[in-house]
Amino acid sequence: MNALHHLWKQLLERELEQRAGEAAEAEVRWRPRLHIAPPIGWLNDPNGLCQYQGLYHAFYQFSPFQPEGGLKFWGHCTSRDLLHWTFEGAPLAPDQPEDCHGVYSGSALVENGSMHLYYTGNVKETGDHDFINTGRRSSTMLAISRDGRTVEAKELLMTQNDYPADLTCHVRDPKIWKQEGIYYMVQGARTKENKGVILLFSSEDKRHWRYLGRFESKEDFGYMWECPDLYELDGQTVLSISPQGVKAEGLKYANLYQSVTCFLEGDFCKGAQVKDFRELDGGFDFYAPQTFLGDDGRRIQIAWMGMPDVEELYTNPTVKDGWQHMMTIPRELSIQNGVLCQNPVRELEHWWNCSHSFVGDFEGAIEPCCELALSTEGEALEVILAGGLRLRYQRDEKIFRMEFTDSLLGAGRTTRGREVEDLKSLRILIDVSSVEVFLNNGSDVFTTRFYPEEHAYTVKIHGPDCRGTYYIHS
Repeated sequence: MNALHHLWKQLLERELEQRAGEAAEAEVRWRPRLHIAPPIGWLNDPNGLCQYQGLYHAFYQFSPFQPEGGLKFWGHCTSRDLLHWTFEGAPLAPDQPEDCHGVYSGSALVENGSMHLYYTGNVKETGDHDFINTGRRSSTMLAISRDGRTVEAKELLMTQNDYPADLTCHVRDPKIWKQEGIYYMVQGARTKENKGVILLFSSEDKRHWRYLGRFESKEDFGYMWECPDLYELDGQTVLSISPQGVKAEGLKYANLYQSVTCFLEGDFCKGAQVKDFRELDGGFDFYAPQTFLGDDGRRIQIAWMGMPDVEELYTNPTVKDGWQHMMTIPRELSIQNGVLCQNPVRELEHWWNCSHSFVGDFEGAIEPCCELALSTEGEALEVILAGGLRLRYQRDEKIFRMEFTDSLLGAGRTTRGREVEDLKSLRILIDVSSVEVFLNNGSDVFTTRFYPEEHAYTVKIHGPDCRGTYYIHS
């Protein structure tokens, strides 16, 4: 541990101690019970997701001293059930010449008793730069850890000179995996023609990487592709990206930035075709998803329940309490009828221990952490949460809508929608300041933050042909 890392560690411990001493009821009023959230400061992209010696590890982009965002570290938390998480500190800090302006996003490879943490080291040079074509250095870095809590060494693997010459300074977010004895890496990039692409590399030793080619769209689909992921699922090769600069098309691509997937056609090592992207989430707060393979073979995804650069559109009142943002519930992925589906990890079903079933309309107070599971054969269904978040579907319109009718409840969020051919079922997971809605066994998902007052957790369901169950943990 170098001197700068030791200093960062001391400052973080002091900040956490001070916050604990000043803790007030307001600081915990919107804190989730089942989702990852930072103890202080700002959280964004999930990083280094993995399972190691039976323990789940989740790292994330972390600005501990500024809830509005700032210098990036990697925060770290662990769990045994994917529901309850323990904060373990910030093992990756900006303490090297190659990452002094931020330890940016990356991934984990668990092998030979060690966690290999790959990330982008960010450096911004002084002077008159646009920080797109000049003024930024993005280096691919490797940190070694045996427990996720302590980093034994950092290594510089690639610099800007190792990337193709037609790229801007924006190359980042390495995702690593091993397949048939070969290590592969994808990274997000922006070309000098302002086109988003994904770079593909291979290696035989995890350290020396050879450029194989790129994934790109023939159509105009944004100026930057970041947070890439590539994985096998149910016989398909899935490419996941978070593009920036995609134009809205009616209900599609309504957020400032997107997160999408597609199924690659052909061998991904030999120029597989990229087309037919589909949004992963239709709500307000979903970005930078990353997956990992659990020891039991499940492909599990976690995303940032937030969005970059939206402060002028909508906000999060928790900033006043010294923290901002959280992660989605970990989601199991599957492919059903040609659609990538997301559902809460099965551990959630076993955690609920109290339920109430109903038929038709239902109204009343609910717990801040609960689930509503509904099925319907009717022509319309409407669910109103906390008096100001309306979820509705009409079969003749074939659009599912998420609408805030209370601007304070949504902190500026308004409305989102998605074409849904038929609505048969939905699960609504509420966790204090978040709502995740899973339609038709996860084929469509809507995610948002919301901010009810303490005694305003209510539900009103109108659906004559609706059957439902209300779940809590008592």
